[in-house]
Amino acid sequence: MSRFPESADIWDQRYSGPDFLFGTGPNAWLARQAALLAPGMKALAIADGEGRNGVWLAQQGLLVDAFDLSAAGMAKAAGLAQQRGVSLNVRVCDCDAWDWQPAAYDCVAAIFVQFADPAQRARLFARIVATLKPGGLLILQGYTLKQLDYKTGGPGVADHLYTPELMRQAFAALDILELRDYEDELHEGSRHVGRSALLGLVARKP
Repeated sequence: MSRFPESADIWDQRYSGPDFLFGTGPNAWLARQAALLAPGMKALAIADGEGRNGVWLAQQGLLVDAFDLSAAGMAKAAGLAQQRGVSLNVRVCDCDAWDWQPAAYDCVAAIFVQFADPAQRARLFARIVATLKPGGLLILQGYTLKQLDYKTGGPGVADHLYTPELMRQAFAALDILELRDYEDELHEGSRHVGRSALLGLVARKP
């Protein structure tokens, strides 16, 4: 069992206020990959919270499915999409309950999906690889182990954090276009603020 239990009720409570916990702008690593994206691509935003990344993908002209276990989060995501004048197909479910169709997506965005313990993460990463179309892109951002020192966001549980080696092993079936282990200042709402130890991955399915 995960040592980092995060229930739908907990996230519903967090997302119940008027503010967006992680802001309404896209994750910076995701936004840096804009040149790789094209209108009409089909995208999946995993555990998209209040919708900031899924809505941004839709603003780039992509056809976006987004899911999260929080009904409150997905309601705010739908509202944000309406406010921005874009379409976002939202569903309330967790990663294991999502209908993972093979070769369904041109792009998968997995931004700070670090609620997953090693067993769930292995299932999730394998499903990401399977759901990408040939030529499809994975854009992933997460915290590395050094984030335990910074404490500026993330689960604070070592086995939920990322290393470059983990990425290479988990996504050995993909061609890695960029893999960075770096530090940066995050300003994403009230939950991701300050100096952070980050990992960014961009990979393409052959």
